[in-house]
Amino acid sequence: MEKKLDPRFLRTRKLIMEAFMELVIEKDFKDITIKDITQRATVNRATFYYHFFDKYDILETVISADVLQGVLKDVTSHEALTPEVLNNIFFSLLSFQSGLANQCSRSYEAFTPKIETIVKEELGRAFKDLLKLKYSTWPNEKVELHSIMISWSLYGMSTKYVKTGDWPSEELMKETFIALLND
Repeated sequence: MEKKLDPRFLRTRKLIMEAFMELVIEKDFKDITIKDITQRATVNRATFYYHFFDKYDILETVISADVLQGVLKDVTSHEALTPEVLNNIFFSLLSFQSGLANQCSRSYEAFTPKIETIVKEELGRAFKDLLKLKYSTWPNEKVELHSIMISWSLYGMSTKYVKTGDWPSEELMKETFIALLND
């Protein structure tokens, strides 16, 4: 626990993550090796393995700890779930997905399963907290199922629009979010 507070630990971890992100832009994920990452970050293999298990671990860390934080900050900044709030979160998620697809176009397809898992879990957790506030009388199972339904729906819709390159109409989104929040 203490090592995470050490500035050298944080600096080295950030250096490794930045090297990884640079490589993801240049190469397909499947072609990136630990050697590539360590050379780019100017650290040795032992240092890499002190921070991460493998390249999948660093991928998960970069997505959840770094990239997705903007979306999660948007979710947790609200006090209640309303159609307007879901609309804001959806467009934040859509922007996140589009940016990742554009920035890491060579590896985006390889990232998709990991992105999906992380986004659904993190959004689900955040929505669960907001739903508990709004529906304090609901049993935990109902809160959990509702949070899953909302997070999976938002992820699926954002993925659809990233793949097609189209943007949904405001009216369609408003109707969809009203239906998602219908208790």
